[in-house]
Amino acid sequence: MEGTVKVGKWEMYMEIKQLIKQGFSKTKVAEKLGVSRSTVYRNLEKSPSEMAEWVDFLKTRRKKLDPYKELILSWLREYPNMSAAQVQDWLEEKYESLKIGESTVRAFVRELREEYQIEKETSPRDYEAIPDLPVGEQIQVDFGHTKQKTSDNKDAKLNFIAFVLANSRYKYQEWLDRPFTTQDVIRAHKNAFKWFEGIPRELVYDQDSLIVVSENGGDLILTKEFQQYKETRNLKLHVRRKADPESKGKIENVVGFIKHNFVKHRVFHNIDSWNEQGWRWLNRTGNYKIHNTTKKDQSKCFP
Repeated sequence: MEGTVKVGKWEMYMEIKQLIKQGFSKTKVAEKLGVSRSTVYRNLEKSPSEMAEWVDFLKTRRKKLDPYKELILSWLREYPNMSAAQVQDWLEEKYESLKIGESTVRAFVRELREEYQIEKETSPRDYEAIPDLPVGEQIQVDFGHTKQKTSDNKDAKLNFIAFVLANSRYKYQEWLDRPFTTQDVIRAHKNAFKWFEGIPRELVYDQDSLIVVSENGGDLILTKEFQQYKETRNLKLHVRRKADPESKGKIENVVGFIKHNFVKHRVFHNIDSWNEQGWRWLNRTGNYKIHNTTKKDQSKCFP
């Protein structure tokens, strides 16, 4: 099987080269061969001698992820839209001593998809181009909800609150298997400030009914409980209006990241173990990597 697959790569390389010589555009070549344009570009970057050497190398090398091939393949077959980033997170969760680079996982997953014809649906990411605020200036807060399968194949409705430091993108999340109350929100704020080891100069929210009762001539009226908490902690709040979509883009990206990396395909057992898994995920993946936009470590970053 291994030799056959690599020969297939060589044949695809030759087909791409031949079609380009015949005058087909790269887009048309991709459509004709049923591959992505990035696959066409990657092949065109290689000379025939480089490609031959590469094929010989792939035939004989043992990859670091080979021992986990069947496990990864089972995940991809069960969840075809699973990302390479989530594959890496699940591996690191299951095998704590495993240290593997993102590019290695991406390449291995891509080859498995090509070899076993497991296609993945993708959706474009929103580009975030909002200037960063000073260190410790702002935390953004938002709510989310998901429906998860339980171990006995039932549906569990879960709710979460997420926090992110605007400068470093350091995150915190807390979950409930019931709707949040204002007291739950206040408790989550206390836990978040302990997690961040500091309180920002400003907190940004949506007009959520757990925090805001109504708007009076441009002045926001907070719920009684949250108003008392705000005064006790001397918090400065900014509640986003509907006409101000950019002010909370970072936390909306975080909510999406939680849903697509931590939550996706994960089986729910009970709320305590779910929260513990979530905090371990933050330490392992959610807050561990260099952020794609800031190119900075996602550290706690309070002055």
